[in-house]
Amino acid sequence: MDLLHPDLQAFLVSTGLVAIAEIGDKTQLLAMLLAARFRKPAPIIAGIFVATIANHSLAALVGKLAGNFLNGPWFHWVLGIAFLAFAAWALIPDKMDEDESPKSVGGVFITTVVAFFLVEMGDKTQVATIALAARFHEVLWVAAGTTVGMMLANVPAVFLSQAAATRLPLKYIRWAAAASFAAIGLWVLIAG
Repeated sequence: MDLLHPDLQAFLVSTGLVAIAEIGDKTQLLAMLLAARFRKPAPIIAGIFVATIANHSLAALVGKLAGNFLNGPWFHWVLGIAFLAFAAWALIPDKMDEDESPKSVGGVFITTVVAFFLVEMGDKTQVATIALAARFHEVLWVAAGTTVGMMLANVPAVFLSQAAATRLPLKYIRWAAAASFAAIGLWVLIAG
């Protein structure tokens, strides 16, 4: 018997996984780049929040719909293996290309929303949001959790910008993210 309500469990697992996985990710690098370039944290943080809610709500909806259609014991194997693949993916450092740097069109907020939404497309945290929603069959709690996780990782990055990037042990944080994804994958495979 689970100790936590399923909604709270979906929220907490989503928050924790994404907060850890986001550290050193290309969207966090983008947050630092925007902070260094514009030096206006409030519209950058607001833009990250809006972009993440939009992106992860859509991802969670896709995941829930996929989870509704993909029932059965074989799906647990697919989902568990997917999380193990996320674990391997988390070990690969992200590097943002120079051409991904946003151009200011319409202010810092709009630039942040558009750039963050687009850079997050196909990112491991977006794919993890889809998988989490498929696992928990929850759009609201998974999207809320992944959004909180993104904010937990990116708000300090905005304030600390380049200085934080040189002091964080990203290698160990990637290992922690990989271990978290692997634990969820094993949990899905074993609990089935």
